[in-house]
Amino acid sequence: MQTSNELVKKKLNSVGCGMCLAKWTQVTMHLHNGMTHSCHHPTPHKIPLSEIKTNPSALHNTKHKKFRRKEMLEGKKPAECDYCWNVEKASNSFSDRVFKSAEPWSLPHYDEIIGLDWRANYNPKYVEVSFSNTCNFKCSYCSPMFSSKWMEEVEKFGGYPTSTKFNELDWFKESDKIPYKHSDENPYVESFWNWWPELYNDLHTFRITGGEPLLSKDTWKILEFISTTETPNKKLNLSINTNLGVPKQLIEKLVSYAKTIIDEGRVNELIIFTSCESYGSQAEYIRNGLDYNLFIENIEYILSELPKVTINVMATFNALSIFGYGELIDKVFELKKKYHNTERYWVSAVQLDTSYLRWPEHQSIKIVDREHKDLILSYAKKAFYYAMESNNHEYYGFSDVEVQKIKRLYDYAISEDGFDVEKNRLDFVKFVDEHDIRRNTNFLETFPEFKNLYDNVKNK
Repeated sequence: MQTSNELVKKKLNSVGCGMCLAKWTQVTMHLHNGMTHSCHHPTPHKIPLSEIKTNPSALHNTKHKKFRRKEMLEGKKPAECDYCWNVEKASNSFSDRVFKSAEPWSLPHYDEIIGLDWRANYNPKYVEVSFSNTCNFKCSYCSPMFSSKWMEEVEKFGGYPTSTKFNELDWFKESDKIPYKHSDENPYVESFWNWWPELYNDLHTFRITGGEPLLSKDTWKILEFISTTETPNKKLNLSINTNLGVPKQLIEKLVSYAKTIIDEGRVNELIIFTSCESYGSQAEYIRNGLDYNLFIENIEYILSELPKVTINVMATFNALSIFGYGELIDKVFELKKKYHNTERYWVSAVQLDTSYLRWPEHQSIKIVDREHKDLILSYAKKAFYYAMESNNHEYYGFSDVEVQKIKRLYDYAISEDGFDVEKNRLDFVKFVDEHDIRRNTNFLETFPEFKNLYDNVKNK
């Protein structure tokens, strides 16, 4: 008997071996520097200003993307989608072209899409948008493209003295990725607002990212629109990212809008995404600008004020996460238990969404000693100990997906894939030394567990 994913793959392959509905239905738009891609695997490409002058939907429907759609409809495999082709070539696993095409924001539109001319404009159903790179944090693995604070630092001091010249601006300039300043007129944001009235009612999922979205006027413009429109899209799944480190009045403003939107049934669901990769001072070192206690305080405030909302904590697990992650798991479980109810849109009050960092490589978990990699396995066991009996509203523990994502970290950490440990350990030490100079931090005081690795690199 064929599984649903097998049936979706068969359906896609009846059009062509490279067919993927996400090329039509999903888009991430980095409006702060005019880049776009569908889905998130292909490298973002520049949106020509000439195209959006007459067609604001070219924020998604670029000529570049239309030619990739043409290839798919003609049975070809676009080169930019090689992530999925590599997955399919290496194993019998389903690639994301199947998973994304099977999503409720894709599969129902199959017949419509395959009947379209490749030149046709198409309103996406799943939209992620970043209006600005304005941000009050300088997370260790982030970049000037997504953080104005990072931009200020590298404009003053240059890139970091690693072998890759981490966050050196020359690369961003050469690839035309330098963001517009928040105070500048931005033709991409202007085009978005020209497109928005048409786009809004076609949306299944809309997610605002950043930068820090709560520091962008366009985020508040979206919330005001959804709160007051006479024709709300009640099937909309609305998501907002925030580092929860902004002034209290902005958190309160977000909660106020959310209450109106939820109480009046203006969306299908509203979910808040945030980020944290460790506990206490180690989390604050990773996410420069974070006040960990305030972060937890703001989570509790939102969960208590918005009994239907789930907060998803996205953790980009990296070398600096190794020693505090168990305590973060404890804290998330405590919050799950304390704010558990049967009203929330999602099962848990808080979810921990763990993924491993790939770039920059000098912060990868692959640089740590084997004994420290083994800690990751203990974290997976701890999450499993806290696991819920069944994934439904009656339980408040960790879901199987949450547990398996932590276990996957360990598999990645010990895998052999040609990763250059020595080079990246050297870059890691160069990075933290420069970090301490620029940001008045103290790496070994914050991470005494790294002393042996640090000294070994220094003594070579």
